[in-house]
Amino acid sequence: MKLMIQPGPLKGTVTAIPSKSHGHRLLIAAALSNPTGEVAFNETSEDLEATRTCLAALGEKEPVLPCRESGSTLRFLLPVAMTLNGHVRFLGEGRLLQRPLSPLKEEMEQHGCIFHMGKGELEVSGFLQSGTYRLPGDVSSQYVTGLLFALPLLDGDSEILLTTPLESKGYVDMSLEVLLDSNIHVEVAHQPDVFGPNGEALLKFVIPGNQEYMCRSQATPEGDWSNGAFWLAANYVGFGNRVSCSGLSENSLQGDRIVWELLRDFPNVIDGSQIPDLIPILAVVAAVRPGITTINHAQRLRLKESDRLKTTVQLILDLGGEAEERADGMVIRGKPLLRGGTVDGCNDHRIVMAAAIAATICIEPVIINGAEAVNKSYPGFFRDYKELGGKFNEI
Repeated sequence: MKLMIQPGPLKGTVTAIPSKSHGHRLLIAAALSNPTGEVAFNETSEDLEATRTCLAALGEKEPVLPCRESGSTLRFLLPVAMTLNGHVRFLGEGRLLQRPLSPLKEEMEQHGCIFHMGKGELEVSGFLQSGTYRLPGDVSSQYVTGLLFALPLLDGDSEILLTTPLESKGYVDMSLEVLLDSNIHVEVAHQPDVFGPNGEALLKFVIPGNQEYMCRSQATPEGDWSNGAFWLAANYVGFGNRVSCSGLSENSLQGDRIVWELLRDFPNVIDGSQIPDLIPILAVVAAVRPGITTINHAQRLRLKESDRLKTTVQLILDLGGEAEERADGMVIRGKPLLRGGTVDGCNDHRIVMAAAIAATICIEPVIINGAEAVNKSYPGFFRDYKELGGKFNEI
C-alpha cells in the first residue's frame, strides 16, 4: 500500500492500544495454565495473532507454528514448545528466520534439542531438559523470557546465568511479573564474583522445576508505550500538533515508558541499548530540534524487521534531513523543517509510523511505500491518524 500524506497538524486524543509485549506474555501464561485462561484485547495485531495461533497449535501432535514475522512469538515459543512436544516446525515470513537465534539455539542444543533450518521453516526435535543455561544479556532479552516461561515446566531445577549485563531489563521484569501473577516463582540474584566489563554484578535466575501455571481467569494487557510513543512525540515534532494518549500506565514495567522523560528533556546523547523500539521516532524528533543528537549502543537495531539503523537514517535523508549512520548508532543534525519526499517503509512498522509523524511538519507531501507494515503491531494506526486530522490518500 502506497500512501501520500499531506503536511498538517494532528489534534485530539488517542486511546493507547494494548501492549504487544505484555499481550504476548499474558497469552503464553494463559495457555499454559490449567484451566486455561483468557486474555481480553480491544484491539489486536499480526504479531499477537501469531502468538495466539501458535499456542492453539501446541495441543496438536507434531505441531506446525506459523510465527509469521513475529520475533517475540518465535523466541518465546521455541523453549516453551520443546517442553511440550518432541517435534515442532516453526514457520516464518519476511526476515524472521534470517534474524539470529544464537546463542539460544546452542543452549537448547546442549539441553536436548536438535535444530534443522529449512526453506522458510525451522524444524526442532527433542524435548528440552532442565539444567544451567548461559546467555549474554545484551543480545536479546527475549531469549531469557522464553526460557523463563519454559523451564518451570520441566522436571528438575534450572538456572539462567547471564554472561553480560542485561539490556532491555524492563521486558524481563515484565515477564517475571506475569510469571509471579501466574503462580510461577523465579529467584533473581547476583552471581557471586562474576562481573561485567564495567564492574556490574551479573544476574542469575533460579527456576524450580515441576511448577504449575495458574493464571487469572481473564487478563487485560496494559496500554502500549512503544506505540503510544509516536503520538506523544508528535507534540515535540511540530508546534501545531496537540495529541494526548490515554490508557498509558505511569507504573508500567515497559522500558519504553521512559519516552515521556526523554521527550520532556531531550538529551544530546541517547543510549539506545534499553529502548531499541523508540529509536526511529526519537530520531525524527532529533531531526527537527536544534543542535546535534548522537544515538549510540543501538547495534541491535540491525536485527529488527529491517536494519533499523540504516532505514532510520535513510528515512531522515529521504525527507530532507541530515543524518549519518554509525556502526552502533547515528548522528543527527537538526533542522527547523523537513522537506518531504518518498520513504520506503522497508516492511518495518516503526519506520512507517515514524515517517507518518514526520510528515506533519514537512513542507511537501510524504509518500510512504509499504504503509501496510503497521499491521504488524498497530493495524489501526492510520485510522487513528485520520481521526486526529491527518490527511492522506492511497495512490
